[in-house]
Amino acid sequence: MTDNTAQLNGGSLYIIRHGRTDWNDQKRLQGQTDIPLNDDGRRMAAAAAEEYAAIPFDICFCSPLQRARETADILLRGRGIPVEYDDRLKEMSFGVYEGIANSFEIPDCPVNRLFFHPETYLDPVEGGESVTDIIARTGSFLREKVYPLVESGRRVLIVGHGAMNMSIVCNVKQLPLEEFWSTGIENCKLVRLI
Repeated sequence: MTDNTAQLNGGSLYIIRHGRTDWNDQKRLQGQTDIPLNDDGRRMAAAAAEEYAAIPFDICFCSPLQRARETADILLRGRGIPVEYDDRLKEMSFGVYEGIANSFEIPDCPVNRLFFHPETYLDPVEGGESVTDIIARTGSFLREKVYPLVESGRRVLIVGHGAMNMSIVCNVKQLPLEEFWSTGIENCKLVRLI
């Protein structure tokens, strides 16, 4: 699929990152640990619901982790937009480093390679995923679920996570691994990719 084909048919793809959590505020790696939104995150989602109320989404795909589910629920409340959950939209797994705070302050912390040199993060930490793992799983999701809808003119929203959303961007824009973090996505800020 090309971006031009999707745009000619009127389809579109939007992504948004969940609202803030206590672990975001504490600079802890969340990964697939199921952390809820905090009050600030709920306010962010409510503000996003108001800001993006005029965008007519046809369907929402969402990570099953509660911080994404709650964001989608607040964002789309009362709009009658179907929400489907898919495990391929979970955040990247950081394995044994999930829950660690301030990893950048830990000398030689191996998970930091992902953030500074993602192209070298091909053998992940114990129990975690590599950058190519997450790009592969979100790529299969896009091919199976999203691209056919966009090509048929549907407006698709994905509610997800920081690294997971970056892997969606890399797939859609066909970015090299070195540019994995080139498009930063703030919490509860909508980005149109197609």
